[in-house]
Amino acid sequence: MNSMNSAHGLDEHAGMDTAQVTELAHRASSSHAIARMAEASVLAPVQLERRRLIHRDESVRRQSDAFREIRTRLLGMADGQNFITLLVAVSPRSGSSFVARNLAAAFAFDEARTSLLIDCNLRYPGQHKALDVDPASGGLIDFLESPERGIGGMIYPTGIPRLRLLPAGKARENGAEYFSSMAMRSALDALRNRYPDRYIFLDGPAAAGSPDARILSDLADFVVLVAGYGRDTAKAISQAAASFDPRKLAGVVFNHAP
Repeated sequence: MNSMNSAHGLDEHAGMDTAQVTELAHRASSSHAIARMAEASVLAPVQLERRRLIHRDESVRRQSDAFREIRTRLLGMADGQNFITLLVAVSPRSGSSFVARNLAAAFAFDEARTSLLIDCNLRYPGQHKALDVDPASGGLIDFLESPERGIGGMIYPTGIPRLRLLPAGKARENGAEYFSSMAMRSALDALRNRYPDRYIFLDGPAAAGSPDARILSDLADFVVLVAGYGRDTAKAISQAAASFDPRKLAGVVFNHAP
């Protein structure tokens, strides 16, 4: 029995083509990379609650379960592939940034997955403040303006295992020229394809009053609209939804607080 198991182990890749073996090696490398993503300082539940972030403890069970449900639905739509999700508010102050970072945290709950949150709200960047990250080495716009610097040093730990932040960097009034650039598309492709277990969340500007959200949607696999509960009317939600490819529109999240 032992010799048969040993022989099977030596022959486990027999019949596979080069691409399949490469994919197995890629996934094994990804698993090792996840294991190495140790946090220098992991936030305690009370610290997470101060930042309005979900965690595994019972005190925020209802909120955590809500984000887990969104996670489950997105994974069900993805057919086993990792993906890029754009979070867009129907109108300003509807809470899409809050939803974006908590959805990213929900994905990072799974020890077999990692999350990368990218702040694409160039006019009002705020994820670094909400997560208490000092973007001393720059962020997305700094990279897009000087790609030779590399993007690795601009991806920051958050105190949440397996969740990283790429902040916006320099504030800009108009992101269209950056988001439609080849550098932006190439960066997202590289960030997603390097690790098959990495899920990327783009915190975009509101759908109303700016073309940036529509441009970003071209780079995403899914779009999730965030509506302010009691703030955004059915008409406003329908108008916002009409801005995006219906094949990418994953649904609407109603947020009770900004």
